[in-house]
Amino acid sequence: MATVLVADDHPQIANILVEYLKKEGHTPIVATDGEEALQLFARHQPDVVLLDVMMPKLDGFAVCREIRKTATVPVIMVTARGEDFERIMGLDTGADDYIVKPFSPGEVMARVRAVLRRLVREPADTGKTLVRGNLSVRLSDYSATVGAQPAHLTKKELELLWTMASYPNKVFTRENLLETLWGYDYFGDTRTVDSHIKRLRAKTEALGPVGWEIKTIWGVGYQFEVKTDEKPHRA
Repeated sequence: MATVLVADDHPQIANILVEYLKKEGHTPIVATDGEEALQLFARHQPDVVLLDVMMPKLDGFAVCREIRKTATVPVIMVTARGEDFERIMGLDTGADDYIVKPFSPGEVMARVRAVLRRLVREPADTGKTLVRGNLSVRLSDYSATVGAQPAHLTKKELELLWTMASYPNKVFTRENLLETLWGYDYFGDTRTVDSHIKRLRAKTEALGPVGWEIKTIWGVGYQFEVKTDEKPHRA
């Protein structure tokens, strides 16, 4: 099964998560502060990270940013801080999911199962490059460029861009995107999609998209609109 890093300075919460992880056959590793979390991450290279926000030495946002410099491992933030701006900040630093305390341990395990299923469900085009106008997206190393400039996207933003750009001019509902990229048993809501689209637009539009744009289809969802007759190709 999976190796799961649990980073939480509250022993009771960490112990509960450890017990549930063991019951599901996973191998838990526990860190009690942000610095230890990074040390254990580098040493064990876990499959999933359960990350508290409020920790000594380094908070969860800082830890997530450091992890994202070198890895695309799923990060699920577990925190008592549930305000929208903090949830958005967590997702913007690269977290894949966000759980607010108090939580059900069963819910946490469901989310762990969901991200693990997505890990083994690798797209057939992982090793290929999707090109649309001046946009180039590659899943093999989770990189994207607009023109000659790199677009510094989170893992989920890049997957969102790849999914939409693979089907130019197709309208995706928020529910479509939520189910495709977060999974059927994701416990979030469609605002998660809106937040990711907003940040994705801001990052790519700053680099000057040519021949394409991400459009809002009011009352429905989003569309990767192609402004030329060129068809997408994969190198």
